[in-house]
Amino acid sequence: MGIQNEGVRLFMQKFPYNKDKQQAFQAAQQGYEEAQGLFATIVSDSASYGHQLKHLKNEVNEAYQQIENALEVASEQQRAQLERFQQDLQNIVSEVNQAE
Repeated sequence: MGIQNEGVRLFMQKFPYNKDKQQAFQAAQQGYEEAQGLFATIVSDSASYGHQLKHLKNEVNEAYQQIENALEVASEQQRAQLERFQQDLQNIVSEVNQAE
């Protein structure tokens, strides 16, 4: 193992949260984007609306959980973005609740 690789390995052992922070943020972002995409495709007057709504609810709940996990280790910049994700998801929930 080269000196540079050894340094990276020691850095990651000493500061594993840097990797975890990024992975947690990316998972939250992906969950958020999936929920947003699903919401954009829901057709309220389609025969499968109930199924679409159930799927959306699951995606939103999963995204909320991923965001909560990411907030535990987030940097200040990530925290601001994650809080925007939460607000956007809350807006989706509000819109769906108004439509029912």
